[in-house]
Amino acid sequence: MTGFKKVILIFLALAISACNFPELAPIPVAALPDAVKTPGAKLVLAASDLTPSATPFQPLPPTPVFTPTEIPTLTPIPTPTSTPFVLPSEIADQVYAKSPDQMIILLLGSDKRPWDTGFRTDTIVLLVLNPKQGTASLLSFPRDLWVDIPGVGQERINTAFYNGGFKTLAATLEHNFGVRPDSYLLINFRSFKQIVDSLGGLDVRVGQPVKDRYPGKGWITIPKGENHMNADMVLWYARSRKTTNDFARNRRQQEVLLALYEKMFSLEAVKKAPDIFNKYRKSVITNLEVADLLPLIPLAIQVMDTSRIKRYYIEPQNVWDWITPGGAMVLLPKEDEIRNLVRKALKGK
Repeated sequence: MTGFKKVILIFLALAISACNFPELAPIPVAALPDAVKTPGAKLVLAASDLTPSATPFQPLPPTPVFTPTEIPTLTPIPTPTSTPFVLPSEIADQVYAKSPDQMIILLLGSDKRPWDTGFRTDTIVLLVLNPKQGTASLLSFPRDLWVDIPGVGQERINTAFYNGGFKTLAATLEHNFGVRPDSYLLINFRSFKQIVDSLGGLDVRVGQPVKDRYPGKGWITIPKGENHMNADMVLWYARSRKTTNDFARNRRQQEVLLALYEKMFSLEAVKKAPDIFNKYRKSVITNLEVADLLPLIPLAIQVMDTSRIKRYYIEPQNVWDWITPGGAMVLLPKEDEIRNLVRKALKGK
């Protein structure tokens, strides 16, 4: 380094050391304005908000602040009215053919209370009877399945019956999933409990343990395996979903249906099926007649071996979770996958 450069550096060092830069001290919280004491608030301080400190520089002139003379009105964003569910035209109204001897019955459970004017069918189970094969199939539909209801529009499947009776629900299943039931059995909570009470309760084979709050008893656990339940317990078991979900509830409902069938149609009682049907006719709403049941007695005897009853379910992988524009949480069907389950139920394989 040349002597000239050394001299320049010495002069620069002396000039810098002569400047009296103040030491920066932390700002006490008490000195902050209220608007910036809140965590996450944007820090915007005016000169009057802080205790002034010495500065070696002259302050810049204040920047003019624009004050609006009129507060603009926010324009709300419209809520979307369309939904992503569109039934493909190539499969809409495509109905699968059933065998001439087959019988398809909808088993429905409603949430109607005595004081209600309306109700929903929260239990929807398709029962396919195959007398020639000596088999039967069950397929459960989740109550929150978002479907096209003919003449109504897009809604949960559990509202179809209320909006037009069995005819509308049958048309809904036909339009969306290609299956048209012949008949139906509809029962509400109260009548269901009366039937179970008259049978002395049910012996339900529980597939998975269930832990949930039971009215008047707090938290209880229903263990895996066969459990004897009274009417209140059976209804609670079939409807509980606070600690599980609708998919698990569909499985439990099928377990209850099998227990009810075994209790009502034991080998000793199966020949009295018409009498049993007439006994409970007042508790059930149906379009079936005793004459419709007589040809099914041989099948009823065969499927006492419950391994001949095939059970199908719509699982989480067969749907998409979705929230409607109104904020409701529903299930969008994967039509091809659910239709494949329908085909399996019809074939009983």
